[in-house]
Amino acid sequence: MHINQLKEILDREAARINTPAFIVNDPVQFPRRFSSLPDIEIVALLSATIAWGNRKMICNNCEKMLNIMGNEPLHFIESEEYELLPDGQNIHRTFFARNFKYMLRGLRRIYLKHNSLNDFAMVHHVGESEEPAWRLVELMQHELAVANGDAYDSRCLPTNLKNTALKRINMALRWLVRDDGIVDLGVWNAIKPSQLFIPLDVHVGDTARELGMTTRRANDKKTVLEITHLLRQMRPHDPIIYDFALFGVGINT
Repeated sequence: MHINQLKEILDREAARINTPAFIVNDPVQFPRRFSSLPDIEIVALLSATIAWGNRKMICNNCEKMLNIMGNEPLHFIESEEYELLPDGQNIHRTFFARNFKYMLRGLRRIYLKHNSLNDFAMVHHVGESEEPAWRLVELMQHELAVANGDAYDSRCLPTNLKNTALKRINMALRWLVRDDGIVDLGVWNAIKPSQLFIPLDVHVGDTARELGMTTRRANDKKTVLEITHLLRQMRPHDPIIYDFALFGVGINT
């Protein structure tokens, strides 16, 4: 398929899906409930962290997670109230309170030193990296590990940065960075929309293959880079608007 024909299909699908109606059934609804940047960031990161599986279950469990935090995410972290949770309490599928607590300890360490995760990314020049999402995770991994006795937890952040597609973080960054004023929030400036990468899951990968955007079978980092490179040719300043298109092809929402 010629790139212009592909662009026409993706533009049409992106316009169909990227509407306010999309928000209602998607985890992006949760960070949108908040007005302070730290609360938005925390909820975006946590919602994306448990965003695998059935969308209805994901949203139900995001709601549960917000209730656990008393709908005051930053306060919940700063007060260390999470330490009262029993380790075995289920949050979402194989994500338990022990994993939740691990992540919140690390976030607390970051917020003790920075006003926001955006500031954290700015201070560490994440936007100057060729792969900002992976650089951000590398930096956050360090903070989380130090806050947890040098332990790593791949349920919270992927540990194999050479190969991981980093789907959940790339989705959270889409929410935080894209700024078209429709679905995504656009509250970050540490990374530009042009620097985002496609949040690659099974459906997006299958759709990309059906459209001839990649011949790679693995949903890994190399495939993310290949698909994103093509998307950047179509819309250099906002390639990840096409996440809506790749999500939406063949789905009636």
